[in-house]
Amino acid sequence: MCTAVTYSTKDHYFGRNLDLEYSYKETVTITPRNYNFKFRKLNNIENHYAIIGMAYVANEYPLYYDAINEKGLGMAGLNFPTNADYKEEKEGADNVAPFEFIPWVLSQCANLDEAKNLLSKINIAKINFSDELPASPLHWIISDKEASITVESVKDGLKIYDNPLGVLTNNPTFDIHMFNLNNYMGLSTEQPENNFSKKLNLDTYSRGMGGLGLPGDLSSASRFVKAAFVKMNSISGDSESESISQFFHILGSVDQQRGCVHMGNNQYEITIYSSCCNMDKGIYYYTTYENGQVTGVDMHNENLDGTELVSYDLIKGQQIYMQNAK
Repeated sequence: MCTAVTYSTKDHYFGRNLDLEYSYKETVTITPRNYNFKFRKLNNIENHYAIIGMAYVANEYPLYYDAINEKGLGMAGLNFPTNADYKEEKEGADNVAPFEFIPWVLSQCANLDEAKNLLSKINIAKINFSDELPASPLHWIISDKEASITVESVKDGLKIYDNPLGVLTNNPTFDIHMFNLNNYMGLSTEQPENNFSKKLNLDTYSRGMGGLGLPGDLSSASRFVKAAFVKMNSISGDSESESISQFFHILGSVDQQRGCVHMGNNQYEITIYSSCCNMDKGIYYYTTYENGQVTGVDMHNENLDGTELVSYDLIKGQQIYMQNAK
């Protein structure tokens, strides 16, 4: 399960938690402008926008989990089991495999309007990367510096929703997530008034009681509500340090700790990594479950006119600074 959010201060940020019980040895991967993107049912794209994101590289192909391009468009795929419904190939449409969807959009589109135009011709086709890597059931959030949309391929067809929150988790479908927020309109960052009964002298005995009822469990519906509440009420300074710190705190409000979600066979779902992309500067920041230190990779420190993928293994070991070391 996963959570994706956006956040804006002076710059604009996009990222996610990846919550799973296993890892595919993902790396921070930069796709330069002249890497030859090969698509199963569409023409190759040999020249395109550079991309940076988290990917599992298989057979020299970046299977992106989340990424941004050099123009500031971001995209992430999140688990969407039972609801995701990929279609048979459709004549006259752009038949894109699920694993190609992020590269297809980010390689060509500079902003959300261009992405929407591209989506008007798309069919997310039932195509596996390989027998060993079948198509994952996903839905996607696509964001530029101003707005976000959610894309879902379901039994009724391709659904594209405006996403005013810039938040996405997993099931149910996005429209139900948004409707569910009606149940929490009474939450507040302010201390509550006694609306229970004027006949009772009730006391606000603790700070934060305006948020009573905010979900705290790890289900996708609850994480959607909590991430939305925290993101929509977040305040930070405009500096890079303050901005990314606040971003990771937003994601930290819905991260998953080992032991709390048992998947059977002694496996537990955890937040394998959290990411925060500066969409303006092209920097990919991340933390991992064992390493809380923020690590950054700047796409502009690489040769973006190259032809080969550039990948950085995640620094997973805990980095501890001993303030009084001898």
